[in-house]
Amino acid sequence: MNSKNETPQIIRLAETDSTNNYLREQCAKVRLPEGSLVIADFQTAGKGQVGNSWESEAGKNLMFSLLLYPDFLPANRQFLISQIASLSVKETLEEYTDAITVKWPNDIYWKDRKICGMLIENDLSGQLLYCSVIGIGLNINQKIFRSDAPNPVSLAQITGKTYDREEILARFLHIFFHYYSLLLQEKEEEIRASYMAALYHGDGYYSYTDETGPFEACIHAIEPTGHLILRLRSGERRRYAFKEVITVVPRSEDM
Repeated sequence: MNSKNETPQIIRLAETDSTNNYLREQCAKVRLPEGSLVIADFQTAGKGQVGNSWESEAGKNLMFSLLLYPDFLPANRQFLISQIASLSVKETLEEYTDAITVKWPNDIYWKDRKICGMLIENDLSGQLLYCSVIGIGLNINQKIFRSDAPNPVSLAQITGKTYDREEILARFLHIFFHYYSLLLQEKEEEIRASYMAALYHGDGYYSYTDETGPFEACIHAIEPTGHLILRLRSGERRRYAFKEVITVVPRSEDM
């Protein structure tokens, strides 16, 4: 993981606006070792993809950002970082419950409800990645969600149990760096195959909406760039970047 054998730093905060922001600010001051973590009990402005917010009750959930220097990866294959992060959260949660899937590009779902969101921010150096900051918000022990988010759920709501957040974080990191080692070994097809097998609505025709309106399609492929290829019943294929298509998620009954 770390060519200079530097010990990763673990920075624990009672509160911050965003663990991604904090970690990026620290990196601007000094080069932190790969694998360094920022963990917060509370975020005042937790971020999701393209400006979405993330609600989390103080002290109940896992909110952290992880620093990597994947400078062996070309910029056009940076989606692999998103894939291994998604798979790592999925496999971590599968130790505690079932019905966990990855909703493209990197939301983690239990059935039709969102249990984890992430924001991955990559900096480039020429045609290669320089660093990645992987921000993860994972609902663990929160019992009530008060925001207008349509379908949040926590592990405690699913199972009725309370969990040790540090244990879950340690499990995630163990799985994540296994996947990261696969990247270093250039086992990209193995990662992509696992990601395809993990997809929410990956097994048939479902409802989507794009700028032309609603339609039904199945997931045909995920390109190495991360673009989603949907196939309509007519055989037509449509290609989407992040935020260009909405997966219609059934509203579940309150638990």
